[in-house]
Amino acid sequence: MSLSAHEIRELFLDFFERKGHTRVKSAPLVPETDPTLLFVNAGMVPFKNVFLGVERRPYTRAVSCQKCLRVSGKHNDLEQVGYTSRHHTFFEMLGNFSFGDYFKEEAIEFAWEFVTEVLKIPKERLYVSVYREDEEAYRIWNERIGLPPERIWRLGEEDNFWQMGDTGPCGPSSEIYVDRGEGFEGDERFLEIWNLVFMQYNRDESGRLAPLPKPNIDTGMGLERIASVLQGTETNFEIDVIRPLIGFGEEVSGKSYGEDRETDVALRVIADHLRALTFAISDGVLPSNEGRGYVIRRILRRALRFGYRLGIEEPFLHKGIDLVVEIMKEPYPELEISREFVKGMVRGEEERFMRTLKEGMSAVEEMIMEAKEKGRKFIRGEEVFKAYDTYGFPVDLLEEIAKERGLSLDMEGFREEMEKQRERARQHFQIEAKKVKPVYNHLKDIGKTSEFLGYDHLDLETETIALVKGDDLVSEMREGEEGEVVLKETPFYPEGGGQVGDTGFIETDRGLFRVEDTQRPVEGVIVHKGKVVKGTFKVGDRVFARVDRERREDIMRNHTATHLLHAALRSVLGEHVRQAGSLVADRYLRFDFTHYEALTEDQIREIEDLVNSKIRENIPVEVREMDYQTAIRSGAVAIFEEKYGERVRVISAGDFSRELCGGTHVSRTGDIGYFRIVSETSVGAGVRRIVARTGRWAVRDAQEEREIIRDLMTALQAKKKELIGKVEDLKEELKEKDKEIERLRKELMKSQMERVIREEEVNGYRLSWGVFKEATAEELRDLADTIRHRSDREVVFLVSDTGKKVLTVIGVSKDLSRIVRANELIKDVGKVLGGGGGGRPDLAQGGGSDPTKVEEAVKILKDRLRTLS
Repeated sequence: MSLSAHEIRELFLDFFERKGHTRVKSAPLVPETDPTLLFVNAGMVPFKNVFLGVERRPYTRAVSCQKCLRVSGKHNDLEQVGYTSRHHTFFEMLGNFSFGDYFKEEAIEFAWEFVTEVLKIPKERLYVSVYREDEEAYRIWNERIGLPPERIWRLGEEDNFWQMGDTGPCGPSSEIYVDRGEGFEGDERFLEIWNLVFMQYNRDESGRLAPLPKPNIDTGMGLERIASVLQGTETNFEIDVIRPLIGFGEEVSGKSYGEDRETDVALRVIADHLRALTFAISDGVLPSNEGRGYVIRRILRRALRFGYRLGIEEPFLHKGIDLVVEIMKEPYPELEISREFVKGMVRGEEERFMRTLKEGMSAVEEMIMEAKEKGRKFIRGEEVFKAYDTYGFPVDLLEEIAKERGLSLDMEGFREEMEKQRERARQHFQIEAKKVKPVYNHLKDIGKTSEFLGYDHLDLETETIALVKGDDLVSEMREGEEGEVVLKETPFYPEGGGQVGDTGFIETDRGLFRVEDTQRPVEGVIVHKGKVVKGTFKVGDRVFARVDRERREDIMRNHTATHLLHAALRSVLGEHVRQAGSLVADRYLRFDFTHYEALTEDQIREIEDLVNSKIRENIPVEVREMDYQTAIRSGAVAIFEEKYGERVRVISAGDFSRELCGGTHVSRTGDIGYFRIVSETSVGAGVRRIVARTGRWAVRDAQEEREIIRDLMTALQAKKKELIGKVEDLKEELKEKDKEIERLRKELMKSQMERVIREEEVNGYRLSWGVFKEATAEELRDLADTIRHRSDREVVFLVSDTGKKVLTVIGVSKDLSRIVRANELIKDVGKVLGGGGGGRPDLAQGGGSDPTKVEEAVKILKDRLRTLS
C-alpha cells in the first residue's frame, strides 16, 4: 500500500484520536522544559516531566508527530548523514503515549491493528523483538496477537531495555520489524519500524529496579522510515518529502542521483540539511559560534562543503528553502510565516562562509608551499589549527586539498592544539566563575538573605543584616566609605532580566547611605552598592529604605514598553521575531531581536504607531503568578536563554502582549505616555537592535529635535520642508569643491614630480626616487604605479615628509617582482627610517620616524639592485 508521508502522519494521528488519545501539536525543536538537551531529539521529550511525575496534563493518553533534530549520540552522528540509508539530522517521530492509563496489552494491540489494518502491511512480513526477561510481552505477542515463536526474537538489555538516564523511569521495550525480502541484507532486510517502550520500573542509585505505581507507555515510529517501507523505496532519501530536494541538488549541480556513490552522498547531505536548516531557523535557532547556533552553523557549512564537492561554488542553499516550505507547509504552516526570514538568514551565512573560504585559501596555499619547500609530506598540526581557528577553514576540506597536492595533515598535532584551546577556555571559565566574591556565598550559607518587596513598595522600614567592605564582612561603615548594605527586606530591584538595578537612599537616625546600584550576586542575596554620605551604619540598625521614585517609574515605563515593542515586532514583521537580548534603563530601552534585514522607514513607523496606539488604549497591565507549564500553555512568551523557576510571573497587556517576566511594570499602558524609536541597527548576522525612549525622555528627544530643526531653518534661511533640498545643494557644492581640490593636488604633484623625482641607472635597472612634502599615501601609490609600468626593469621609491614622520611606497615592475620583492624592500628601508611596512611583491607601503635617513635608504636599494644578475 503506497501512501504519502502526509497521509501516513494523518492516519496515525486520527487512528489514536479514535482510541481516546488527545492530539498534541509538535513542540518546537528547542526544548522548552529540558535545559540538558540542545534539541528535541525524540517524541517523548515534550512529555518528559509528565513521565517524571513533576507535571500533570489534562489527559492521560496522547498522540503526536514530533519534529526532531539529532546530530550526535548512539543512534546518530552528523558525519554519518548521507553515507547511510536511514540517518537524518531532521526527522519526524510518530508516537502514542499513556500516562498511567493503558499498558502493554493495549499498546501492543493498538500497534498491531494500525500496522496490519490501517497501513495494511501483510502479517506474514512482520516480526517482533522483546526483552529476554519480559514474559508478559512475549505472551501477548504469542497468545493475543498470534505470532509464532520463531517470529518473536528475545534480545538483551542493549537492544530491548530503555531508560531515561542512569536513574529514574525505565523499562523493557518491544520492536516491530518488517521483512523487506531477499533483495535486502542484514538490517536493511529486517527493518525496525516501531519501538514500544513499557516504562514500568524506577531505577535507584544502587541500580535496583522497583515497580512504578502507575506504569507508562512511550512509543516511537520514524515517519521517514515507515514511508520508505510503504512507498517501496530503497532508502529514506527517495520518499516523497525528501526526493524532490535531491532533485533540487541535481538541478543546481548538474549531477545525477544514482550516477556514483560520492555524488549520491553529497545530494543526500544537501537534501537532509536543507530540512534541518529550514525547521531549526524557523523555530528561532540562529547560526552562531556556541550552543544550538553552532550546531546549525555546522550543518549549514557541511551542506556547503558537499555542494563544493559537486562543483557548486556559489551560495545555493537559500534557493532550496522554498521547496522545503512547499513540501512541508501543510502539517507545519508556521514555515510559511518565517520563509523569507529563513532564506535571508541562510543566504547571509552562505555568503560569509564563502568569504571565509576565499580568505582562508591564500593562507592554505602558503602552508602547502612551505611544506613543499621544506620537503615535508604533511601540514603541521599548529598550521591546521590556525586554518581552522583563525579562518574557520573546515579540516575535512583542508584534508582534501592537501591530498590533491600529495600532502597529509598532522591530525595528532591538530588535536593537541584543540586540547590546548579547550584548556584555555576552561581556565577562562574558572576565572569568570571566581568573579563572584566568596563573601556573597558565605552570606547565603549563613542565611543572611533578603526578601524583595519592591513590586508593591518603593520605600519601607527594615533592618541591616550585613555590611560588606571590599571582600570582607564588617560590623560598621563610616562617612565617606564605599561598600554594600544587605537588608532583611528591600524595595530596591536588583539588576536582572535586562532591567537595571534601582538607586536611592537608605537612612538611619545616625547616617545616610546613597545606593548607586542594586545587584543579586547569588540567589537570595541582594546587595545595595554605594557610599555612606553622612554619619555611620551598623549591622542591626533599623533603617528606612527609599527607592528613587522618578527613576524607577522611568524604568517601569521602559520595561512595559519593551513588552509592547516585542509584540508589535511580531505583529508587523512575523512570528519568527524572537528576543535576542534587552536592556531596560531609566533613560532608554534597548531591544535586540531576530530578523534578517534592516527595517524600512515604513515598518519603523508602523511599529511605533502600533505601540503608541496600545498606550492610548490605556490597557490594564495584569501581573499573575503561576506555575511555569500553566504559563506556557496560556500562550505567554518565554525567553529560552532565561532560567525560570517552578513559579513564574506573567505580565499581560490585554490580548496584545503576554510574557514571563520578573521585572517591574506600570499599572496601565497609558502610564508610559509616549513611545519613540531612536534608532534601528544591526548587531550581528540575523540580529537587529532597536533603541527607544518613553515618557519624559521621549518628549525631551522630540523637543531637542524641534530646536535643531529651528536652528537649521535659521542657518539655511529655509522653511522646514525646504531643509532637505538645501542640504542636498550644499552637499553638491562641497562635492564640486572636493573635485577641484583633488585636481589642484594632482597638478601640484605633477609639478613636484619634475623637480623631485631622480632617476638613476643601477646594474641595468632604473631606480626612480624622490621626497614629496605632505603627499598622501594614495597619491604616492598612484604615482609609483604609473612609473613602475614604464618598463619591465623599474624600481620606484617615493617618500612623503609630513614633518614628524615619513610615508613610504616602493613599486617594482611585475616581471622584476619575481626576483626582487617590494614587500621585502619596504621592510629593509623601514629599518633605516625607524619604521616598517608590508604589501605585495610588486607594490608595498610603509613608514618611519626619521626623515633624515632617506639617502641612506636609497643606498640600501642601490646595493640590493647591484647584487642582481
